[in-house]
Amino acid sequence: QVQLVESGGGLVQPGGSLKLSCAASGFIFSSYAMSWYRQPPGKERELVARISGVGGRTNYADSVKGRFTISRDNAKNTVYLQMNTLKPEDTAVYYCNVYRSVVARDYWGQGTQVTVSS
Repeated sequence: QVQLVESGGGLVQPGGSLKLSCAASGFIFSSYAMSWYRQPPGKERELVARISGVGGRTNYADSVKGRFTISRDNAKNTVYLQMNTLKPEDTAVYYCNVYRSVVARDYWGQGTQVTVSS
């Protein structure tokens, strides 16, 4: 079955950096776009970044452009989110996501907490 396991969250001061990882299994990883979403406290879940399966095309939410970088290693079935110049408003639970069109279903990891605070 599909499994997505995030890691790398934590507490960081404003201006700091964190790198999130998402290890995937149960599907042909290189065939699917992968995404990172986040859900700030009391708010709805929002798309942060997405990377295509082949070619590595990326797109980002305006709020993170120039600060966050999504990447993937298809040999390791892992997607990453490098987060730099973190701001308090980046505080959220971050989720890894894949949408498998063959079954018309979204899959989510368990989430990892990122807290940006001094």
